[in-house]
Amino acid sequence: MYLTRRNQDFMPALFNELMNMSTVSYSEPKMNVIETKENYTIQYSVPGLKKEDLKINIDHDGNLVVEMCKETEKKSEGKEGVRYLRHEFSSEQFRNTLMLPEDIHRDKITAKVENGILEIVLPRVTVEEKKSLMQTIEVQ
Repeated sequence: MYLTRRNQDFMPALFNELMNMSTVSYSEPKMNVIETKENYTIQYSVPGLKKEDLKINIDHDGNLVVEMCKETEKKSEGKEGVRYLRHEFSSEQFRNTLMLPEDIHRDKITAKVENGILEIVLPRVTVEEKKSLMQTIEVQ
């Protein structure tokens, strides 16, 4: 089974960009997906981001949602006579929704940010664990 992308909220971003109504930049970091017998690993290139800028969760439909929001502050304090004539460094946002395969331990998913790489590890359910998850329902 493959990890597949869901909607990317393309239309709102396109509309805001065309109408020049937003100071939010929508960027999509590059992504690697690695599969082994034990797990899937998703890697995002997120240089300059800290763990506080990232939010990862599983939504009510069982999809993995990865969000990034980085705000840039205006820093002209202490510099007299300095003012911005144009300031486009405002914020960046990203949201990616991935459909998860059925063979994932959802409660054992881990994530870390190191050297500009966000790495999300999705452990797979082993054959023995699959057998223990099966249930027999008694007919009455």
